Amino acid sequence: MLGLPNTIHALLFDLDGVLTQTAKVHGVAWKEMFDHYLRERDGADFTPFDPRRDYDTYVDGKPRMDGTRSFLESRGIELPVGDEGDPPGTFTLHGLSNAKNDLVLRLIHDRGVEVYPGSVRYVHAARAAKLPCAVVSSSANCRDVLRAAGIDDLFEAIVDGVVAKRDGLSGKPAPDTFLAGAKALGVAPAHAAVFEDALAGVAAGRAGDFGHVVGVDRVGQAAELRKHGADMVVADLDELLDAAPGDAAGERTSAEGTA
Repeated sequence: MLGLPNTIHALLFDLDGVLTQTAKVHGVAWKEMFDHYLRERDGADFTPFDPRRDYDTYVDGKPRMDGTRSFLESRGIELPVGDEGDPPGTFTLHGLSNAKNDLVLRLIHDRGVEVYPGSVRYVHAARAAKLPCAVVSSSANCRDVLRAAGIDDLFEAIVDGVVAKRDGLSGKPAPDTFLAGAKALGVAPAHAAVFEDALAGVAAGRAGDFGHVVGVDRVGQAAELRKHGADMVVADLDELLDAAPGDAAGERTSAEGTA
């Protein structure tokens, strides 16, 4: 009773915003980092980073460097790439990205990691149904977050920012990491479902021709998730546990009516 088409044999989950509530932490870290930089650059008249609009549009779901570059481009700002070891406070793409990562790690350490209980129930139901599950995340801290949340033992495979860098995989909205997740579980994309809350992640699922793309609407962007390629949108994954098995068309109508 997973609310998916009968052709789906494996599940690929994004981490932040789908399984864990660390998307909030990332939003705080992005804002603190960018506002500090913009204040240094533009003085008291700087335009702050919008933790809703700018986060959703430019950084959510993307690898850290891509998110940094994308937001700065939206402000007409070009910075040198710099070096991977640039310390926080260095005004390069690597320096800003490293500053953001340090902030995230500090916030996770101070606040801990909360899961979405409905998502965890759904993953347990998938395992009971003998469907293999993987986490596909752009975060280089994915394994640390899973361990901190106590759910690292629920997944047969993890494709994260570390794996993407090692294997030269393009980040979302390119489908590369999801394709690697499906390969790790031994299934064709047509027989795997993608679960994503980020617009870039949904677009990646659609670009990879996956069998089913479920948008998870945590912030009131159901229409945008559908526009980017979601087959259905739910507010929480445990909604799917009440859906009729294999009735994809019925689930889509129900989800759109309640999102």
